[in-house]
This record gives sequence, structure tokens and C-alpha cells, in this order.
Amino acid sequence: PAASRPCTFPAKLWLLVNNPRVRSVRWDARGEGLLIYQALFERELLGGGPGAAGEAEVFKTKNFGSIIRQLNLYGFHKLTMGPAGPALGHRLGPAAAGDSPDSPDGPRHHFWNPHFRHNRPDLLVRIKRLTKANKEKLDAGLKVPSRLLDDLQH
Repeated sequence: PAASRPCTFPAKLWLLVNNPRVRSVRWDARGEGLLIYQALFERELLGGGPGAAGEAEVFKTKNFGSIIRQLNLYGFHKLTMGPAGPALGHRLGPAAAGDSPDSPDGPRHHFWNPHFRHNRPDLLVRIKRLTKANKEKLDAGLKVPSRLLDDLQH
């Protein structure tokens, strides 16, 4: 039923990455990051009709750029592989990160959020959407309420 579907982006993402039928969103090897295979994600979750998640419409958008924007708004950072391992905010060429344009599932995007961890749903309540008001509250040391707990309990 519609009332039991999570409505916040992080809650949807959590359910997708933990759904074995969804192949386009996976945990990285350490369970600390999120791997998104763009072409497969677009076919599986942004295309028309029922997707791998068993829902007719998982996201309101059909645009992958909007998904990236949501990740950024919720504090996810893009990771790339450098000589010293994963790094925040650096862009590598496609072949270096395994993002070959010839890959059927590529390009691959690797995202990290300190509160999005495999087997740690308790951390999700710490993920806040970065709005101007929320940023001001966080900067002032105030708490920002979360709807995630309600989403995951339904």
C-alpha cells in the first residue's frame, strides 16, 4: 500500500540497496559506500513500468541527474579511486575507476555518507536533507528532526 512506502530519499535508497532483486544499487566491498551503476539504474528504476524493486514508480524523476542531486542534498559524497585508495571529491578518467563507457552497467558511481552503512539502519536517522534552515540549525548545534524512523517502521 502507498501508506507503507517510505517517502524520504535515504529510506528508499536503504530499501533498494538491501533488495536482492535490485542490481543497479549495491554496497561497496566494505559496506561503507554505495555503488550505483548508472545505465542499469536508469533501466531498472527510472524507466517506465514496474522496476526490479517491484514498484511501479520508485522515484518521481526519470532523470539520473536528479538522483545525484538528492544524494548531494542528503550529504552523500562522490568517491573516486586514487593511488592511496578512495578519495572524496576527485574525478578520475572512466577506465581508472572501472567506469568504462563500454560496460553494460556503467558508468559506475561510488558514494559515501558516514551514516549510511551496511547492517546499520539505526544510523539513518542522522541523515538530514541539507536545506538552508537545516544548515542553520546544524551550524548552531541544534537538532534537526528526521522522518526516516517513521519511514522504516512502516
